[in-house]
Amino acid sequence: MNTQHDYELLHAPGSATPIKGWVRGVPVEDQARQQLRNIATLPFVGPWVAVMPDVHLGIGATVGSVVPTRGAIIPAAVGVDIGCGMAAVRTTLRADDLPDDLAQLRSSIERGVPVGNGPGGEHRRLPDSIESQLVQSQLMARLARIRERHPKIRPDKVERQTGTLGGGNHFIEICLDESDRVWVMLHSGSRGTGNMVGTYFIELARRQLEKRVLGFHLPDRDLAFFLEGEPLFDDYVEAVSWAQDYARANREAMMARVLHEMRHRLPKFQLDAQAVNCHHNYVQREQHYGESLLVTRKGAVSAREGELGIIPGSMGARSFIVRGKGNADSFHSCSHGAGRVMSRTAARAQITLKQHREATAHVECRKDAGVIDESPAAYKDIEAVMAAQGALVEVVHTLRQVVCVKG
Repeated sequence: MNTQHDYELLHAPGSATPIKGWVRGVPVEDQARQQLRNIATLPFVGPWVAVMPDVHLGIGATVGSVVPTRGAIIPAAVGVDIGCGMAAVRTTLRADDLPDDLAQLRSSIERGVPVGNGPGGEHRRLPDSIESQLVQSQLMARLARIRERHPKIRPDKVERQTGTLGGGNHFIEICLDESDRVWVMLHSGSRGTGNMVGTYFIELARRQLEKRVLGFHLPDRDLAFFLEGEPLFDDYVEAVSWAQDYARANREAMMARVLHEMRHRLPKFQLDAQAVNCHHNYVQREQHYGESLLVTRKGAVSAREGELGIIPGSMGARSFIVRGKGNADSFHSCSHGAGRVMSRTAARAQITLKQHREATAHVECRKDAGVIDESPAAYKDIEAVMAAQGALVEVVHTLRQVVCVKG
C-alpha cells in the first residue's frame, strides 16, 4: 500500500508499468488483479493503468479500468457495448407530484421505450419523431461511409433500435434527490449496431495479430491491437467514434420518449438546468502529462475538474451526480457504478426471490426471477465505492430511485 497517496499500487513487484487503484475498502478479485497485470505488460500501455473502485473481471480488459496507450488501440478493451453510458435530467416536479401507486407510470414507460434484447426490444415501425430525424441525419451518412470499407457492419438495426433500452444492466429510473426533486436517469449504449462494430473489429485485430512478429509476449489474445499508421487503426477509430456518438444520441432519444410518457401521466413540468450525458465505455485521444494518449475507459467516467458525471448504484441502492476533481493520477476519471461482486450465473444461483423483493421493496420495479442477476446483492456496496474515490469526485446530488425499468 502507498500511504502517501489516495490509491494503492496493484502491480507485481518489479513491473515496468505501475497500476494505481482507488480501491481502499472495496473487494478486488484475484482474477481482476491478474487481468490488470496482463494489460500493464503491453509495451504501448502507460505511463500507468488507473483502476476505479468498481473494478471487476471483464472480457479482454478489466471493467473499472482506465488504460492509456501510445500509438496503439485495443478494441476488446473498449468492448462491444461501445459508448455505453448514463444520462440524467432534473425536472421541476417534486415527490408530492408523483402518484402513490407508481405501477402505471412504470408500465407507461415500458410501453413507450421498447426494452430487452431480441425482437421484443426493437421497434416494429419507427415513428415520425426525434428518432426518425436521427436515423436520417449525419449519423447514417457516416455509417454508410464506414460500410464502404466494411460492409459486414449492417445498418438495419439502427432504425429498429434507436430510442430503445436493451437488456442486461441497462435501466431507466425515476429518482428523487436530497430535496425531493424528481430526476429521470437512464443507462444504455449503442445497442446492436455498436455490438456489431465491436465484435467485428475485435476479430479483425485477432487476425492481424496472427500476421505480426511480436517482440514481447501477449498474455491474452483478447488484447489484440491495431497500431497507429495501419489502415485498420484509422477504420476502427472512425467506427468506434460513430458508435459513441450514436450511443449518446440514443440516450437523448430515449430520454425524450420517457419525458413524453411522464407528461401524459404527471402534472405539467419543465426541465431544470442540470442535465448530464456521459459515456463510460469508450476511447478518445487526450493530453496527459505532456503526451498525446489514447485513453480507453472501460467502465469509467471522465471526471475533469468541474465536469459533471453520474455514478449509479444498483436497483435498490442510491446513485450520485458528481463533479470531477481533475485528479491527474486517475487520468481525470472516476468509477461508472458500484461494480459487480457476483457473476450473473452466481447471482442467479445465490440470490433468492425473497431477498430480491426485500432489497427492492421501496422501488416500483420488476420483482421476478428474470432480474435476479441485477439484484442489489450482486453489486458492491455503493457507499464503500464512493468512499474509495473521494479524491476523484465530489457528490453534487444523491438520488434514490422510486421507479426502475429493466430490460
